[in-house]
Amino acid sequence: MKIRRVVTGHSPEGKAVFASDERVDPIVLEKLHGNEFHRLWGGDRVSVFPDDGAPPECPRYFPPVGGFRFALFTVPPDATELPPGSNPEVVAQEVEAKLPGLAEHMEPDAPGMHTTDTIDFEYVISGRAVLELDDGATVELGPGDTVVQNGTRHAWRNPYSEPCRMVVFLVGAERKG
Repeated sequence: MKIRRVVTGHSPEGKAVFASDERVDPIVLEKLHGNEFHRLWGGDRVSVFPDDGAPPECPRYFPPVGGFRFALFTVPPDATELPPGSNPEVVAQEVEAKLPGLAEHMEPDAPGMHTTDTIDFEYVISGRAVLELDDGATVELGPGDTVVQNGTRHAWRNPYSEPCRMVVFLVGAERKG
């Protein structure tokens, strides 16, 4: 599914303009069926205006301190099968190639569990998912629910029959200790 992204900016005279209006293709992981990621906007430093509305540099999936990401992602049902003969190393290579920096946060001994130095603001658009924390505590989320994830170890699970689609805004944060 393509997502429409309208971006504003400023003309050389400082007037508000539409910088772009386009459809953003999802990043699809062939080795992890049903996972889709739309990287809609982001930056690795504080924005400065006026600007022309050009996309800032943000090569890695998670933002550094002072950076941010705006995205949409889909959590497929847990019953979604991996392609026959899936190799964990090949899966990790595909994730790193398409979503640089994401795989390094994933725990190989605890599938789906990860910790990032970000504050994540998440909003469920459709479907349902379960948010699991490192002590095994869980909460079910559905359309209209929000989560503020404060740099905690967690995983997204989807034991239901339909995909769960979420909007997320990530802000780089500093972890002490």
